[in-house]
Amino acid sequence: MNSAALDTSVVMRLLTGMPEEQAQQALSEFTSRLTSGSRVFVSDLVISEAYFALQHHYQIPKAKALRLLSDFLCDSGVTAIGVAASVLVTPHLATAKPGFLDRMIHAEALDVAEELLTFEKATKRLRHVCVLHG
Repeated sequence: MNSAALDTSVVMRLLTGMPEEQAQQALSEFTSRLTSGSRVFVSDLVISEAYFALQHHYQIPKAKALRLLSDFLCDSGVTAIGVAASVLVTPHLATAKPGFLDRMIHAEALDVAEELLTFEKATKRLRHVCVLHG
């Protein structure tokens, strides 16, 4: 096989090392695929789900969760599908307004449209946004 995509369960094992047996299997398969020249992909939806799982199930603070995800996308050899990798490099993202997911929605929207319509007032700080009032 020349390519594979990771789901959230595999990404979580790679990021947390738990449960250990599954984490070892995930790492072995992931490494084997990359070493053989296969491309390994991860989607924005998986990154979003992992972001919440790291915080809510593993009690990892937001800043550390964002750093783990950024490092994973930048350093592991995985190919990001979508905008997560570019959004994760935003300075001070853990405290930024709008936050990580709103910035992903914005970046993805501008890939296909000229403007994002929203009621989220913090999003007006981004380019090409129309904040609706009501």
